[in-house]
Amino acid sequence: MKPSNILLVITISLFFSTAYATETLPEKGEAVSKDIKREANKAVDRIEEGTCTDTDVECTKKKLENRGKEGTDLIEDKSSEMKNKID
Repeated sequence: MKPSNILLVITISLFFSTAYATETLPEKGEAVSKDIKREANKAVDRIEEGTCTDTDVECTKKKLENRGKEGTDLIEDKSSEMKNKID
């Protein structure tokens, strides 16, 4: 195959691979930053839960609140990611 034909095939394949991107680069960056923030919050919550010196009931209550907050954050982040993919 001639080098010009190979170059043409590569150019066309790169054009079509970027034409069907589901998220823009800023949206992907935002998704990654939200994932990092969510993981950091999760780690902080686990440390607080591990060092809890209150009664068992209070520690369990704090643990359930943390899990609920983490679930809410996850749902909000994933719904915004889905919105970005649909747009």
